[in-house]
Amino acid sequence: MPLATFGGVCFWCTEAVFEVLNGVTGVVPGYAGGHVIDPTYEQVCGKKSGHAEVIQFTYDPAVVTYKQLVELFLVTHDPTSRDKQGNDVGPQYRSVIYAHDGEQAREAAEVIATLDASKIFPKPIVTEVEPLKNFSVAEAYHHGYFRAHPEQPYCAYLIGPKLGQVRKMFASLLKA
Repeated sequence: MPLATFGGVCFWCTEAVFEVLNGVTGVVPGYAGGHVIDPTYEQVCGKKSGHAEVIQFTYDPAVVTYKQLVELFLVTHDPTSRDKQGNDVGPQYRSVIYAHDGEQAREAAEVIATLDASKIFPKPIVTEVEPLKNFSVAEAYHHGYFRAHPEQPYCAYLIGPKLGQVRKMFASLLKA
């Protein structure tokens, strides 16, 4: 199955959104795009590694298309804000799609162009589309964070409502 890698806001949020989608398996939080090999969370948050917080996952294109995944990704965070998502500020929270090949890069660019043309957002989309480089898996305590800590204030305040939005807008893509 193909891989996809997206970064946009805290990976706890993005992981929670994508693991409820039918056809998506093996969602793993991590770091990508920087110059440090196997950075730590502290290095990424310290803004010295160049990495973004990302999720990487496999998906079944017979069940959900890459374009559907890109669209869902873009509408479940603010793709018009550079290096800032709510209270999360810094380059590690940039909106980015890391393409695994030229086809993914082309399809991501098409979805961005279509959404920009539709004026669904009040400002132009600034999400970067780049080739994947230097992906590494995040520390174990980040995996399944929302599932393990739904009552944690950050999770309850941000992730719960985001999942509600996904259930409303993308009900046909959700796991049973």
